[in-house]
Amino acid sequence: MQTERLKLLFNSYKEASLFGRYIHTDSIINLLENSDLKPFVNRVGRSVNNENIYSITLGSGSKKILMWSQMHGNESTTTKAVFDMLNVLLASEAISKSILETCTLKIIPILNPDGAKAYTRLNANNVDLNRDAQELSQPESNVLREVFDSFKPDYCFNLHGQRTIFSAGDTRNSATVSFLAPAQDDNCTITDTRKVAMEIISVMHSQLQQQIPNQIGIYDDAFNINCVGDTFQRFNVPTVLFEAGHFSNDYNREITREFIFQSLLVAIQYISENIITGSKYEDYFKIPENKKLFYDIIIRNTATASRDIGIQFTEKLINHTIHFVPKVEKISDLSAFFAHKVIDARGSEVLTIDGEIVLEGSENDFVSINNEKSSLKLKNN
Repeated sequence: MQTERLKLLFNSYKEASLFGRYIHTDSIINLLENSDLKPFVNRVGRSVNNENIYSITLGSGSKKILMWSQMHGNESTTTKAVFDMLNVLLASEAISKSILETCTLKIIPILNPDGAKAYTRLNANNVDLNRDAQELSQPESNVLREVFDSFKPDYCFNLHGQRTIFSAGDTRNSATVSFLAPAQDDNCTITDTRKVAMEIISVMHSQLQQQIPNQIGIYDDAFNINCVGDTFQRFNVPTVLFEAGHFSNDYNREITREFIFQSLLVAIQYISENIITGSKYEDYFKIPENKKLFYDIIIRNTATASRDIGIQFTEKLINHTIHFVPKVEKISDLSAFFAHKVIDARGSEVLTIDGEIVLEGSENDFVSINNEKSSLKLKNN
């Protein structure tokens, strides 16, 4: 699909009621109960705290695609993109008709509603659902497995969000979108099932390169049978991991949201129009592996040689709003690392506003450099 067409669809059908990082069941319930989606919505289970878990099923085609978002409650960008995509599929667009005639989509928009409400990675029992694929110790894990078993998908999309620390390879390019075709055995064998997932990723990568060249990465494919994607891949269902990452100054992930929307639509259209054999998988290996090379802020050229100050934002839910709190993560020679923002201390000491030495682990909204107050906060915060 042409990039301009994708952009037009996004701008026309972006779900205006969803914005920012704090997305939970209350954010989407009106869309599920009082919009054109309502006939396609079912409750498929409940969370630890007895919150409803919903699925949305669209289409009548033989190619079945299962996707789930917010398995980690604080990874909400893909949820926004899912609803943008759903608006397209419900519209009178040629692409919508084509997809829904050839595919059946089942989507769990928020698998971990308790984690989403608390804005945490884990569920209410402090369990990472993406490490519970074998024990199935949590109700949310069982919901996903039961949906998987009953729906019997041909493809799975595992939708996540990643931190600002990742670069696309050994470059100063942030990994704005990342993918993975998970391994299905300890040897990370390039199986026929993985090749199909790799081919789909290659198509999405080609599309994204036209807009964010060299800002797409892949994750290390070390096998972990406790991860859901690895488990489903081991069941010989081609599974694609999506990771919504950072674009410059896009801490609300509204720009990344569009790239995820485009990727979803491109992938689903490709599935709908093709018999995917995995024969076109080799371009997958041209995508660089993610590296952890970024800080949100680095203060360089401080008074002490080799004493750069690396700062990461800690995301905190305060009064129903996500606040990005600057935390000193590392004080060291950080010349091998990059930053989304660089502050030049020009050889001056960097102190707290109270005139004390800045320490690792401390949270500081401001610092004093050469007796001048410098803000570490985001401009939109």
